[in-house]
This record gives sequence, structure tokens and C-alpha cells, in this order.
Amino acid sequence: MDKNFNYSTLKLGIIGGGQLGKIISQKAKKMGFHVTILDPTFNCPAAQVSDKQIVGGFYDAEKLEQLVQESDVTTFEIEHVDTGILKKLYDHGHQIHPSPYLIELIQNKYAQKKLLAEQGIPVPRYKDIETEEDLSAFGFPVIQKAKREGYDGKGVMLLRSEADLQNRIQTDSFIEEMVDIDKELAILVARNSQDEIKCYPIVEMLFDERVNICDIVMAPARLTEEIEQKIVDISVASIRALDGVGIFGVELFLTKKGEILVNEIAPRPHNSGHYTVEACATSQFEQIIRAVTNLPLGSTKLISPAVMVNLLGEEGYEGEPIVEGIHDALKIPELSYHFYGKSFTKPFRKMGHITVLDDHVDDALKKATEAKNIIKIKGSKKV
Repeated sequence: MDKNFNYSTLKLGIIGGGQLGKIISQKAKKMGFHVTILDPTFNCPAAQVSDKQIVGGFYDAEKLEQLVQESDVTTFEIEHVDTGILKKLYDHGHQIHPSPYLIELIQNKYAQKKLLAEQGIPVPRYKDIETEEDLSAFGFPVIQKAKREGYDGKGVMLLRSEADLQNRIQTDSFIEEMVDIDKELAILVARNSQDEIKCYPIVEMLFDERVNICDIVMAPARLTEEIEQKIVDISVASIRALDGVGIFGVELFLTKKGEILVNEIAPRPHNSGHYTVEACATSQFEQIIRAVTNLPLGSTKLISPAVMVNLLGEEGYEGEPIVEGIHDALKIPELSYHFYGKSFTKPFRKMGHITVLDDHVDDALKKATEAKNIIKIKGSKKV
């Protein structure tokens, strides 16, 4: 795709129809593009704002091929997909970004970590589990991770002592050393096929310890310039090592000794980047479109400090969502409210988010925390 391509007729395919696909689709429609999404759930969030939905699973080779064949460019909002058919289509010249080969690598967290380590990227010490004895190779406590299909805290187990081995993950997995973490950080890195790269501000992530889901994102992170530059250098090197085209969420640890370690990389828009819609010159959702269609990347300038809070389904409820407290929350200055349009809530499901701007990130955090305590997403049934 080059300057001679008629972008007024561009057809974008998105694999996945959740909240990420929804906001990508909204940005693509702003740019005048035709959007088709593939998702197994009829009238999923992205389907509500796109031109067409192909109802099909992410491992349905026939439906995946239909999406690619009907699109000029295909991209992802989820990496848990059948890469077999996508690799064949990619090899025959179809534009699929990031490449299915990269998606296949990312799907296996152990293979991802191994490649990064081999390329000189600093990562936590890790070891494959081939025998039961390998689980205690680093002593305790230690982190056990499933190699595949882990997300939002799923597929990760903290083994505090030998007694916890009875609760270990019963699937193909590996262990990581327990890192002495000072801050959990993330940075978005965008890259197009011309090797143009843009980095967003580094953010600090706070987690809901009950389910290990990202709870609050603070932009910018409170770091020294030296640490910031090291993170940018390591993250750019990581995406170049993967030869990635698109947008990538690089999760990192800053240890109490001042070390920077790459935790994981997501090959798509990332939860830590939702704040960019209100707070940056170009949102992550527009940026992925620019990257995969080989357009110049947009400015990643931070217009205002911001704090994003995930709105999770309340414990003890499921069913049709019921939003409480929205009137009081929207009285808070510079607060933006996003509801994803999911028809069913359950405990800790991501149902929406809020972003709060302020001249100082600490003040934004105070306002966001106030709003978090006001807005509650309950369901029509108690469980």
C-alpha cells in the first residue's frame, strides 16, 4: 500500500469485536474506511459501530479467510486466533498486520520470552517446566505461567511455597523468578512497514490484586528521565526484534534495584493505552490504523496528564448491566465515560472505563479514585 492507493475505498478487517475492536472501528469510520469485523457473538461491541460483522469463531478457518479476502488490510484486537490459515493468506500476498507469524509467536509466552532474551532484551529469569522438579528450580515464591491463552490474570499462578504446588497450573507452562517490583509500567510502541516508529508516554499501572487485572493507569508515570529513556530504548528494540507492524503494548517491571525488565508484549491496542483517546494528539486506536495501512504515524504528544480507571463488573452480580452512580461521577470535571455495550456483566468483566484529565497526574488520580468509588456496574441477578 503506497501513496497511489485510493484510501477513500479502503476496507479494514478486524479480528475480534470487543471494546478494542469497537474503538478501532469508530476511528476507522472517522477516516472514511469500510470496516468488517469477525466475532462469534452477534451484535458484539464492535458490530454496533462497524459496517459488517462476520459471525464466526477465531479458530474458524473459513470465516477468517472470508474476512481477509473481503479486506484490503486485516488486523487484530485479540491474539488468540488460528494462525494456520492466516499464514497461508499472508504468504499469498494478503495484507495482515501484525503478521500471523508474529501473532503465533506472541501466543506462546515462553517462546516470546525466549526470543526476546536471545535478542538481548532484559527479561525476568525464566525456565521451562519439563518435570515437576523444575517448578522449584528457583525456590519459592515463584510465578508459574501458562504458555498459551493467558490474559487478564488468567493463566498466572503465584506459588508461595512447596505447599502451593498442589494448586499449580495443570497445563504446558514455565516459571519466572519473583521480581522485587517497584513499579509496573507500560509503553505503547507503533511501527509501520517503513520502519517509522513512535512511542507514547510511559504509564504506571496499578492492579486489582483480587484477580490481577489492571485497575488504574497513570499517564505519565513518575520516573526520572534516565529511566524513561532506558524504557524507550528497550521497548523499541523489542518491537524491532519482533519485526512488528502495528501497535504494541510493552509491559515492563521497574525493580527496586532500578533494573528494567520486559514482562510481556501485546500485539494490539492495550488496556494501558485507553487514556490516549482524550489525552494524546493521536489515540492508540487511530495509530494502529495508520500503522497497518502504511500511513504516516501520528503525533504521540501528551496533551494533558491523565488517569484511566477500568470499570469492572461488581462481585456478586451477573446478567444485564445496571450502571449506578453515573450522574454523580459525571459531575467531576474533565471526566470522560466509556461504556462498551456488552449485554452481559459478570464479576470483574471489563465493562467500560473512565479517563480523567488534570494539569497534574496526582490530582487526576484523586478525581479518578473518587469516580471509581461512585460508579458501580451491577447485574440484573445476584450470584
